[in-house]
Amino acid sequence: MWRAPGMPALLGMVVAGFSGYALLMPIAPLWAVRGGADEAGAGLVTGVFMLFTVLSQLFVPAALRRFGWTRVLVVGMLLLGLPAAAHLLSDALTPILLLAAVRGAGFAVLTVCGSGAVAELVEPARRGRAIGAFGLGIAGPQVLLLPAAPWIAEQLGFGLVFLLATAPVLGIFAAARLGRSIDKLPPHPDPADEAHRGVRRYLGLLPPMFLLLGVTLAGGALITFVPQFGVSAMITTIGLLLLTGLAALTRWGIGHLSDRVGAQRLMWPFVLVTIAGLIATAWAAADTGREGMLLTGMALIGIAYGALQNLTLGAAFAAVPRRDQVVASAVWNIGFDAGTGLGAVVVGLLASAFSFPPALLAAATLALLTLPLAFVRGHQVRTAGTD
Repeated sequence: MWRAPGMPALLGMVVAGFSGYALLMPIAPLWAVRGGADEAGAGLVTGVFMLFTVLSQLFVPAALRRFGWTRVLVVGMLLLGLPAAAHLLSDALTPILLLAAVRGAGFAVLTVCGSGAVAELVEPARRGRAIGAFGLGIAGPQVLLLPAAPWIAEQLGFGLVFLLATAPVLGIFAAARLGRSIDKLPPHPDPADEAHRGVRRYLGLLPPMFLLLGVTLAGGALITFVPQFGVSAMITTIGLLLLTGLAALTRWGIGHLSDRVGAQRLMWPFVLVTIAGLIATAWAAADTGREGMLLTGMALIGIAYGALQNLTLGAAFAAVPRRDQVVASAVWNIGFDAGTGLGAVVVGLLASAFSFPPALLAAATLALLTLPLAFVRGHQVRTAGTD
């Protein structure tokens, strides 16, 4: 699959882009605290970043149609990378929030175009494996750099982190190569039976988006709140490594099976795995001394988190004609980012009112409500790949 024109450039762009993202995700809020912001202000840095990511994702497909892949990708990488160095100018909250907004717009381009490029470059029969390999390119920088960034800032200085976080700027060369490869592809005609269906042509994207939202809500909640479960820092670190590491491996590994039997048949078991993981973590959070159950629950969530990322993206691509693959990518990424944000907000609100175990069981209930969607099959799914 990596012999396809543009795929090596896609990997280079993704690694550069997500390296900058991973370095600043924990450090930008910490920089705001150093400048005098409180916990709410620090949280606002991440909130503004995700808000502008989701809002900008809505406009990426239209920008690609108007300006082409090359221009949009290069601008996106610059928007993501250049503001990193600008943090050196001030540690005040307002400038940091403005930089977060700009970075969010760049991250929207990276996420939508990154997954959309897979659909453009790889035929449906090999798409599951390509999505898995793409996921490894995303996960590698996050697994390595997210935990390393605070140590680098403390031991070697914030300035070095901000300079390293300009890595997306170096990715513009790979982005330009990728954009040229896709811009040279022939345009996708709109099939006659789809030409006048309007917004109805996108209804098939809703089931995979909500299935993804259910598991990313669980993942976002655990990533945010596990340090508050009263366990040691070592258990917290091991748990987060289990979640992120197994997610990366499962997202890669499930692709081969998905290509053989189809994404649709594989989604419902991983919804059940999500529910089991949330029940396990809720039981562990109810009392001390249940570290083993906590780690088991986080491992289960990690497995479901990675598998459903791959499967729902494949289902989203299959739900629309080929010309709308970037729209599918945008909707999928909105579901991912919205689920991650809602996991922190909803579980946080419920935990403040009732404690963590009921909050996690509520998240399990929400995941259960998405289970019927795993069995939804539409006309677009059956005809995918023939347009």
